[in-house]
Amino acid sequence: MRSSEPQPEGGRWTRAGLLRAALGGGAVVAGGAAIGARPGHGTSFAAPSGDTDAEILRLFLLLERLQEDLYRGAIDAGRLDGDLRAFAETVLRQEQAHAAFLVKRLGERAGDRPGSEFGDALRSPESFRSAAIDLEEAAVTAYVGQGANLTAGVIAPVAALVSVEARQAAWIRDLAGKNAAPNAADPARKPAQVLSDLRDKGWLR
Repeated sequence: MRSSEPQPEGGRWTRAGLLRAALGGGAVVAGGAAIGARPGHGTSFAAPSGDTDAEILRLFLLLERLQEDLYRGAIDAGRLDGDLRAFAETVLRQEQAHAAFLVKRLGERAGDRPGSEFGDALRSPESFRSAAIDLEEAAVTAYVGQGANLTAGVIAPVAALVSVEARQAAWIRDLAGKNAAPNAADPARKPAQVLSDLRDKGWLR
């Protein structure tokens, strides 16, 4: 019986092969497909290519910019203190670095910033924690779902972002008194699902 697990390339693991297995692992364990939908269009990304890389990286950039907006808004609202403010300040800097990396990688294909609205999420520390958990987990599931669809030369630098996003999600869950790592593997979600959920929440315009 043929294994459905990721297999080594040519009988041995290459660095790109290991990263593809790591990035796609959440989808494999969860039994979901790693291929998602184009943001707002169609049903699936094409096979790995330069154009596909750009579409996926634009999705990641949109999510990083939304996270920037949430954390900057929460800091400016002045309702956070202690560990929660330290989290927001630290993660804002990290999201800014992620966004800068993606903008540099995309060049003129980066596009404009998305419209966002986090008013209700900024009303209290509790509402901020809840929103931060949802947004961080949305980013992680998007990275898991699409990371393995990138070309080999892009997977390695993007994998470095995924690990930080996962730590951010665990950190805010811990601050909210929740299990920091509730699942053995994070499920993948299609881009259309992620973006539809963010629009339903009113965060993405």
